[in-house]
Amino acid sequence: MFIVFGGLFLAVLASGVGPCGSQSVHNVQWLPCQFVDESVHLNHEGHKETKYHHRNAVLQFGFLGDRPINQDVITFLAVASKVDMRRYVEGGEDTLQCEIRRYSTGGIVMRWPGLGAQEHDIWFTCTLTHTEGLFVITTFLRHTPAQEGNQEWIQFADRELLTTSAAMVVMTRTPSVAVGLMKDQTLHCQFAVDHKQANVTVEWRLQRRGERTKLFGYSSRSGKTEGSGVSVKAIGAGNAALKLPLTSQASEGTYVCSVLVPPLYGSHDITLNIHEPPRVSVNVGSSLSLTLGGEQKVVCDAEGYYPLDVNIEWLREPAGSSFLPEVLKNVLYSSHRHNKDGTYSLSAFFLLQPGLDDSGYKYTCRVHHQALRIPIRKSFTLTVSEQDSLWYVLVFGFIITMIGLLFWLVPQYLKAKQNSARKAF
Repeated sequence: MFIVFGGLFLAVLASGVGPCGSQSVHNVQWLPCQFVDESVHLNHEGHKETKYHHRNAVLQFGFLGDRPINQDVITFLAVASKVDMRRYVEGGEDTLQCEIRRYSTGGIVMRWPGLGAQEHDIWFTCTLTHTEGLFVITTFLRHTPAQEGNQEWIQFADRELLTTSAAMVVMTRTPSVAVGLMKDQTLHCQFAVDHKQANVTVEWRLQRRGERTKLFGYSSRSGKTEGSGVSVKAIGAGNAALKLPLTSQASEGTYVCSVLVPPLYGSHDITLNIHEPPRVSVNVGSSLSLTLGGEQKVVCDAEGYYPLDVNIEWLREPAGSSFLPEVLKNVLYSSHRHNKDGTYSLSAFFLLQPGLDDSGYKYTCRVHHQALRIPIRKSFTLTVSEQDSLWYVLVFGFIITMIGLLFWLVPQYLKAKQNSARKAF
């Protein structure tokens, strides 16, 4: 099996125990599901209306003729097939959400090429979603009813057993992606069909700001290829992964991988967001010494982040304190600066005019951004001292010496002047 972790696929032995110690879905016999049923009726204007009903159901894996495990709810018995959704699932059954819906072929009436299929078969989709977002798997289940009829009108009792066969699987292991700028990124898309030489059409489209752009297209019938990023050879093995160019802001959007094997059409939306974490710095070192009456402008810079939203706070607390820090209120902010590479920068600063009581306090710049798992912190410890008393002593001593020297020089000058006058006479 594979487990997605930090954007990588890590190999794990496919034993009977999942990565968290729970039972592997490879061996599970059934899964609780939500059957989103629908009923069609004519309104007072003669138009068709569809109502949806959420019903408890069981997806049971087994063989033709097996009895339902839970006879109180509707059971979808998935009999042995060349396509088994359990092969693509990782983890335990407690990490899965199962939803079954009716599937309409859009008026296309044709016999599925798989073994035992009939033209009047009824189709369902079974979607398994990992609760932590590791994958989404959609399986098309084919059911042959006892009698032919309009599949929109066939109703099923709560205790009914529907024998189905998995005909096609479409899945992704990257339903949501967050990646930095200028990175290599591959979007996973995989499919499997229960018969060989299937007529397959694979497409990738990007939906961004209301526009849809076709990135890639391939048809096995015509052999025609459009766009790039997908290996045509790999498609033959069911791998339709799309390799993106180096990521930029223009890479953001919803990527749609679709697989068409008439009359079935399966697709998955993959959301890609650019997340570039900020680089944080302050303009002072880990310790700052100021004298009483001095001041210092302290600046915290958060640079090169994307998207725009960032939160910068300055905190103050006694060093070694276990109490919650105080959030400074006298902080000013620059405007967001838009950099050439599309990222943003912001500065938060304040004027530090400490008293002696502020000595020993720790000041911390704390930066939150969605690209960070935990906030970035940059701190310094403040030391405040009085002006040096030795300096006062030296200055005072100098002044006293100068005064004393002056008192000694003036009489000497006057005495010398008097002696000069006497000699003149």
